[in-house]
Amino acid sequence: MPKNAEHTPMMAQYLKIKAEYPDILLFYRMGDFYELFFDDAVKAADLLNISLTARGKAKGEPIPMAGVPYHAVDNYLAKLVKLGESVAICEQIGDPATSKGPVARKVLRVITPGTLTDEALLEDKQDAILASVYKNKTTYGIAYIELASGRFNIVDCHSQDAFLAALTRIQASEILFPEGSSFSDLLKTFPGTRKRPIWEYDLDTALMKLNKQFGTANLEGFGVKEDNIALCAAGSALQYLQETQKTQLNHISTIQQESMQDAILMDTATQQNLELSTNLSGKADNTLLSVIDNTATLMGSRLLKRYVHRPIRDAEEIKRRHSVIQAFLANDFEEIKAILKEIGDIERILARISLRSARPRDFAKLSISLTRLPQLNQALHAIHTHTPCDELINFINNIGEYPELQCLLKSAIIENPPVVLRDGGVIKSQYNEELDELRDLADGASAFLTQLELRERDSTGIASLKVNYNKVHGFYIEVSRANANQVPPEYIRRQTLKNNERYIIPELKEHEDKVLSSQSKALALEKKLYDELFDAFMPHINALIKSAHFVAKLDVLCNFAERAENLQLSQPKLVNKAQLSYQNGRHIVVEETLDKAFISNHINMDAKTRMLMVTGPNMGGKSTYMRQTALIVILTYIGCFIPATDAEIGPIDQIFTRIGAGDDLASGRSTFMVEMTETANILNNASPNSLVLMDEIGRGTSTFDGLSLAWACAQQLASNKQCYTLFATHYFELTELAVIFDNIKNIHLTVVEHGDDIMFLHKVEEGAASGSFGLQVAKLAGVPREVLLAAKAKLKQLELSQKTENTPKSENDAELSLLENNQMSMELDEPHWLEMALNEIDIDAMTPREAQAMLYQLKQQIN
Repeated sequence: MPKNAEHTPMMAQYLKIKAEYPDILLFYRMGDFYELFFDDAVKAADLLNISLTARGKAKGEPIPMAGVPYHAVDNYLAKLVKLGESVAICEQIGDPATSKGPVARKVLRVITPGTLTDEALLEDKQDAILASVYKNKTTYGIAYIELASGRFNIVDCHSQDAFLAALTRIQASEILFPEGSSFSDLLKTFPGTRKRPIWEYDLDTALMKLNKQFGTANLEGFGVKEDNIALCAAGSALQYLQETQKTQLNHISTIQQESMQDAILMDTATQQNLELSTNLSGKADNTLLSVIDNTATLMGSRLLKRYVHRPIRDAEEIKRRHSVIQAFLANDFEEIKAILKEIGDIERILARISLRSARPRDFAKLSISLTRLPQLNQALHAIHTHTPCDELINFINNIGEYPELQCLLKSAIIENPPVVLRDGGVIKSQYNEELDELRDLADGASAFLTQLELRERDSTGIASLKVNYNKVHGFYIEVSRANANQVPPEYIRRQTLKNNERYIIPELKEHEDKVLSSQSKALALEKKLYDELFDAFMPHINALIKSAHFVAKLDVLCNFAERAENLQLSQPKLVNKAQLSYQNGRHIVVEETLDKAFISNHINMDAKTRMLMVTGPNMGGKSTYMRQTALIVILTYIGCFIPATDAEIGPIDQIFTRIGAGDDLASGRSTFMVEMTETANILNNASPNSLVLMDEIGRGTSTFDGLSLAWACAQQLASNKQCYTLFATHYFELTELAVIFDNIKNIHLTVVEHGDDIMFLHKVEEGAASGSFGLQVAKLAGVPREVLLAAKAKLKQLELSQKTENTPKSENDAELSLLENNQMSMELDEPHWLEMALNEIDIDAMTPREAQAMLYQLKQQIN
């Protein structure tokens, strides 16, 4: 882009403004379009698939130009934001009629992925988060703000793994970091990273900014220590918001310190492996959140997502949530659900009101929502009367009611207002007497025109004469060319068309001036009255935001009650001892995808049983069993009921998983290196209250290396860490650990052999599995018969080679000869497999649902 070339005054103005925003797209308002020039135009044309044209020249070359209509700008902005782009919106602030030279222009807001508040740009169920990060020695500080709700949190992390896990949980749309730091490499897998000047991270500057924002002398009232390293990041985030929003941020009125001790921590791998809100393909279906989210409001849905990614460890709060769910289940809570569905996204609406960017329909939705709050409180009170619950009273008190604001909106805003205020028609009649008078004058124009038209037709004798109006030419009398000779001399020609002539007369001109003046005054007054609505709401913003939070929380708990009812969930019991047990446990996500009944299982771990060594074939259900246990713990600690009965869950501080792996090509790490890195994290950080899922440790290297590593890891977890561990393996040598350590038990997922076929019973039983059944699983997968025959021959050969050295060589040779000659045909004589399967089943221990599922499986195998 040229800097020192001769330009027109308008282009010189553009370049001056663009210099302040060199790294983002500048939307420069020109009449009815936002235009982009030079490199911005080329980039936008490609991203938005719009035409690239040219305007004027710079250094003898045409200046690239592209533009979008101002009335459709939201659609283009939404597309750019999804692509991770930021946009500076430059508006005309001067009056074209009185301006000498280019109309004065100014950037009024900057739209970035992490600072979204407009409804058209936001994802309904996804928080738009701005995060800022800073590091001092070994401590990482994170500050994150959701501008659309005013939520402002800080968190300290004392390791790189904890830092990355926190960022994975937060899911920021944009991350700020200090220039010159090492964050560039660390954050390369996260979207929307942006460098900021190092001075923005100065602690003293940050404290000054934060106290000024909150109107406080210090931050002690928020429980925040002023030497906290995360405050450096908080100052940078606040500075960035002030630069981009260019207005007061009244709804950001508190800051909250997140403590690692308050939540169950899950590292990045765990959050991904458990598919909490995103599956392994990066989509939202078949996840824990997709199954348990049937919330009525968008803000409730977003709150539930935060719950899922950060289960709390406060047993008393969990019990309070359970008390509300119990109260709902003891009553008909359909009315609560119905009222919640009529409450809009008031959390985000209030943020837009605070930023003075709310649109007419925001106020209309808020008006409806405020009328529903008294109804909601009445319904809650009715449930409390029937089933006393102190927590319901807490909700009633905090949701509150706002009759004055409700009355204001009802009298001020029409029921179905236009999208924008631009053309007026938003303020309701009888709200302001002066506005009604101006509107009456403007509305009277049509009656006047009708009377004038009839009079002129009579006086001129021109039956086709018409009196009309348009925004470009104002009022006019239109006569066809054929009748032009009948026009009276007092008619003044205003416009000539192909088939018609248009005229004006003094009387019509006088009326035009009066009407246009009244319309202009009415629109100006309407904008003033609309602006006063913001002023009326400002003193109540923080109280309303608090109400919105409690409505969202109520929605989540109401949703938990509905899910408990429809998914057959039971209340877990929180105990203050080493205990992790349940009966009839199910994997809530897998169960939803099956077209048949899910086979439930149990678990019983306590101070004496710290590790379950899980064996069984692939596809037998080991991974499902392990994951379902982790999901049951998560559901317990978000306050939801669980897909299990008789559950007793003790304190849990962390959940770790080492399940599956792939190459980390970006970091140059092999599959085995990824596996060992995750294993090292578990061995270094797990505590006795941690839940650890270990699946097939050591499979990425040689057999003896892998077995040795798996043995040593299991030994460390059982003897030193003594955490709750589910250790799935195909190394059957590891089952010997149950003999060595009293706190290890062997369990297996049952199967029944049917010749060279197997049937999975998916039932957990004590003891080790009888084999891995790898060849049978390979057969199910469709591996060619000749390959299976060769594999079985080789397997027999390997098994023979493991026999004791005392076995006579002639016997081994004889067996190998038989193996090579007969190829160990896969078609063996049919055993009584059905009898074997039935013998494996403990009918007395099965529920009717499980028995039905087992019958379906047996029938399928017979067929």
